[in-house]
Amino acid sequence: MSARKKDYYQELGIPPNASADEIKKAYRALAKKHHPDANPDKPGAGERFKTISEAYSVLSEPDSRKKYDQLRRYGGLGGFRPGAGPAPGAGPEAERSFRFEDLGGIGDIFSSIFDLGKRTTADRQRGPVRGHDVEYLIEVSFRTAVRGGKVTIDVPLSEECATCDGTGAAPGAGSDTCSECHGRGTVTFGQGTFSVPRPCPACLGRGQVPRQVCNACGGRGDVSSRRRIAVSVPAGVDDGSRLRIPGQGERGPGGGRPGDLMVRFKVQGDRFFTREGLDLLCEVPINVAQALLGSRIRVRTVDSKKIVLKIPPGTQSGTTFRIKGQGVEKGERTGDQLVRIVVGVPEDLSEEGRQAAERLAEAEGLRH
Repeated sequence: MSARKKDYYQELGIPPNASADEIKKAYRALAKKHHPDANPDKPGAGERFKTISEAYSVLSEPDSRKKYDQLRRYGGLGGFRPGAGPAPGAGPEAERSFRFEDLGGIGDIFSSIFDLGKRTTADRQRGPVRGHDVEYLIEVSFRTAVRGGKVTIDVPLSEECATCDGTGAAPGAGSDTCSECHGRGTVTFGQGTFSVPRPCPACLGRGQVPRQVCNACGGRGDVSSRRRIAVSVPAGVDDGSRLRIPGQGERGPGGGRPGDLMVRFKVQGDRFFTREGLDLLCEVPINVAQALLGSRIRVRTVDSKKIVLKIPPGTQSGTTFRIKGQGVEKGERTGDQLVRIVVGVPEDLSEEGRQAAERLAEAEGLRH
C-alpha cells in the first residue's frame, strides 16, 4: 500500500482522538525528520514529506478533519476491510449503494487516498488533462504576516514521467493489456452494495503492463521532484488563510496545463506582540515612580522602530495607550498599536526606599 493510501492518523503516529496541539506537535517532529533538505541521499524523503504535509493539511483544519473522520466512519480507511462489506458501526447509510456524491467534499479526499485520479489508458486517448493542484503549508514569522514579504519554499511534486509519458514502459517497448483488470485500470474494493473501485495494483491503474519498464521512473509512470518557488506573502495575512498560485501545481499529463499551488499560512507567535484584528497589542512594564510622577518611555514597534510614549503622572496599571498607524496594514486600512502599561511593585525595598515609601504614605494619609 502506498503512503497516500494510508490512514492520515497513522501517518502522523497519533490516535484518532488526538487534540489539535498533539497533531501539530507530531507534524513538526516528522516534518523536521523527513524534510528533503535533511535527507539529500534518501530518494523517498520528498514523497514522505509530502504525505506528512498532506495529512497535517487535512487534520489541522476542523472542517476537513470532520469530513475525513466521517469518511473513516463510512469505512473508507482503517475500518473498511476488503471483502468484509460495510465497516462495523457504519450505520444504516452504509447499507445502500455507495456514491462519492453522497459524501460531498469527502469524495475528493477519498479519491486522493485511493489514487483514483491516476490517468488511465482511456484518459490518455482523450488527450491532455489538467494537472493536480498541490497544497503546501508555510510557516511565516509574525512580522512577515503583518507587513508582508517573500518566502522561498521547496514544494515536493509527483508528476508524470516525461520519458515514458506516464505509460511506465521504456521508449519503443510497448505494453500489453493487463490480465488482472482486463484493461479497465480499476478493480473493485469491498463487496455487496458498499464497494468502490481502486486502481489495479498490477498495472497501477493504467490498464496496460509494459513489456520493458522505463528506467527513468522504474515503471511507475511518475517521478518525484521538487520545485523552488518564491511566494509573496500578502500584508495582514491571517493564520489559516489560503493563497492560490496558478500554474505551480503538478504538470498536466499528456501536455495538459499544470494545476495550481494552494498555500496555507501558519503564523508564528511573537513574544512581545499579539494581534486583534488590525490592531497590535503589547505590554510595557514601568516602575512605581514612573507611574506616580509620570515619565517618557520608548516603545518598540513591529518594524523595530522606537517611539517615545508620554506616561502622565498617576497612571494606573492596566492603562492602555494608542499609537496611531503602527498596526496591521491590510488593503487601504491600517490598525494601531495598543500599549498596555503594567506597573511593577518591587519585592524587596532597600532601607532608604522603605523610608521614602513611609514618608509618602504619611504625606498622602495612607498609613494604617
